[in-house]
Amino acid sequence: MLKKVWKFILLFLLILLTFSYAMFQGGFVSWFLFYSFLPFAIYSTALSLYPLGGLEIKRVLPKTDYNAGETLKVSVHIKRPDRFPLFYLLIEEKLEGTLVSVQQSKSTKALLFPGFQREFSNEYIIKELPRGEHSFRWFTVKVGDPLGLFEKEKQFALEEKIIVYPAYSELVYQHFENQFDQGLTASRERVQRDTTIAVGVREYQPGDRFSWINWKATAKRNEFMTKEFEQRQSHDVFIVMDCVPDPHFETVVSFTASLIRAVLKKGAQAGLLTASKTNNSFPIRGGESQLQVLFYHLAKIEAKSNLSLDKVLETDSFSVQQTVSFMLVTAQLSKGLIEKASFLGRRKGAITLFLIKHQQETPMDEERSLISVANARGVRIVMVHEGNFAAAFSEVSGR
Repeated sequence: MLKKVWKFILLFLLILLTFSYAMFQGGFVSWFLFYSFLPFAIYSTALSLYPLGGLEIKRVLPKTDYNAGETLKVSVHIKRPDRFPLFYLLIEEKLEGTLVSVQQSKSTKALLFPGFQREFSNEYIIKELPRGEHSFRWFTVKVGDPLGLFEKEKQFALEEKIIVYPAYSELVYQHFENQFDQGLTASRERVQRDTTIAVGVREYQPGDRFSWINWKATAKRNEFMTKEFEQRQSHDVFIVMDCVPDPHFETVVSFTASLIRAVLKKGAQAGLLTASKTNNSFPIRGGESQLQVLFYHLAKIEAKSNLSLDKVLETDSFSVQQTVSFMLVTAQLSKGLIEKASFLGRRKGAITLFLIKHQQETPMDEERSLISVANARGVRIVMVHEGNFAAAFSEVSGR
């Protein structure tokens, strides 16, 4: 308030000074100077009384769901209730979290010259959206006069959220044969009957469904006959993702998302365990709803785990009872992890460990020796390079 009063006093002194100069000096030039300054003084006074609260600001987002790496184009529409002339209007979107670092090179601030317009707009672009849930909360609007005496600023709260799912690659999931030259044999596979394809008939057995009875064959043979269906094998998969802080973490999340999508797209079922700030275990299920649930979780996951992956496998959260194919996704290979994976392989099912690397990154000597140990103990190690996820089911490292 004191600053505003001081500016009014300064403006009054400037008017008084130019008027006194015109009165004492006289002549065309002095009076021209006074009358030229007078409109600016009147406008500055009127602007100081102009209410910014009447502005209506609307943010337009094309959609609320994105994948990491996509581009977001934000449109901002401004509407005001009158045509009071505005010399300039400075509007800025205040970003938060990881969006701030992404948008460092290009500001979300725009300088507009609306003049007498009642409605005007602006847009800005955020390239390569980072994974996560991002909030857009408020705008800052500032107006001023040509003399720079009066500036008015106001914040407008306008909260919206977008969810950026992890980037994924198209994979063709193939079940690994869990048989090694050195030793341990395969896990058990769950056999299901495809009741849409009948390939023959057989005698009724206890446990057969009533709907499977072939009545024509039953009438001919005078004994209950049931349809024989084609058998297909379904491989349930339980994925454990490493959440320790690591430069490869985003690649770990991206590959896990690609793997989940490939498994579910194949018609199999998948579950997930992550241990970040808290332990989150998702039961083995299939379908589009499971994909959405797991992708939403992966969109928000952070590398905040204090436990290494082998310690996570020992926690109470890791309580899968049925025999399934286990897939571990990590960027850190250790002797303890191989020992724990080998133990699980003997108790619960096939174990495949995906070791994440950057492009052109090769395994260290210690990792090579650990891969050999893992293969000898029945744990399959698959080297996965960033940008080449498709090779995960066609190339096996460490052989």
